[in-house]
Amino acid sequence: MDIASVPLPDFALGTVSLDGGTRAVLLSDGKLLVLDSVVDQLGSAAPISTREVLDAWDRLLPVLKSLVASGEGEWVPLSDATVLAPVEPRQIVQAGANYRTHVIDLAVKHADIANGRTEEQVRAETAEMMDKRAAEGDPYFFVGLPSAVTGPYDTVTLPAGTHKNDWELELVAVVGKPAYRLSRAEALDAVAGYTIANDLTTRELVFRKDMPEIGTDWLRAKNAPGFLPLGPWIVPTEDAGDVSEMRLTLELGDETMQDESTKDMLFDVAALVSAVSQTVQLYPGDLVLTGSPAGNGMHWGRLLRDGDVMMSTITGLGYQRTPVVGAS
Repeated sequence: MDIASVPLPDFALGTVSLDGGTRAVLLSDGKLLVLDSVVDQLGSAAPISTREVLDAWDRLLPVLKSLVASGEGEWVPLSDATVLAPVEPRQIVQAGANYRTHVIDLAVKHADIANGRTEEQVRAETAEMMDKRAAEGDPYFFVGLPSAVTGPYDTVTLPAGTHKNDWELELVAVVGKPAYRLSRAEALDAVAGYTIANDLTTRELVFRKDMPEIGTDWLRAKNAPGFLPLGPWIVPTEDAGDVSEMRLTLELGDETMQDESTKDMLFDVAALVSAVSQTVQLYPGDLVLTGSPAGNGMHWGRLLRDGDVMMSTITGLGYQRTPVVGAS
């Protein structure tokens, strides 16, 4: 992936390390507006965080747009800052098995192709099941931990003693207002914007060998330190473009591993946010991960190892660069 060819968002919210401190910023035209420098206009006491901005998102978004237009405040070059994860979320809710092709590929991989059943038949049967689930079923969710979050360019250390660590590039909806029991029609109004996550997974920890009847153990499999590279930016909904037409691409070295459109989702963003809100009281800054498309390491038979570098991008949201090192 040619980093230089990945465009920066025209307008986005983020968090950086600058002059020895952590600062909330706006990105525009390759420069950063330090929000501490415009607290009078924001009606806040310094310092200010991205989560505080999201807490008052509907009020502050027009103010932020006007500040960019006027050029007020302290502006610094992007190159002067170290980009961090854009927000410290209170809650992280993750959708599983939400891309049609991904689920079909998994079904083929785990199917017993015997007794006259062919791969084509397994694909057709699973596709029919997925279509029925999208029409009549509900999304599947589990919960992640904020302690797993790291920045978009940080190095990830694989957990000691593990050998099957995998990638899962995902579009993330960032909540912008308190939300509970929303209808599908109301759901997108609660989304402040979108960002990128790579929901890393230790595959050998997904199922408990000592308790096979209990099912999946996502706590151990997905929440190691640094296992959720996040960001770089939160792009507001009105600036992000058509969320149903975004392209997710992950490369490992020079090889493209994931390359799929959000059109392949079984449940779109509105359906996911609505479904989560039926159970969970959502707050500004919360993350709703929307699932990962086909092409993870288990599909390719090639998992993460020391020295790998993952390059990930989603249309209009920037890119991640994640070096990988083995446990010492």
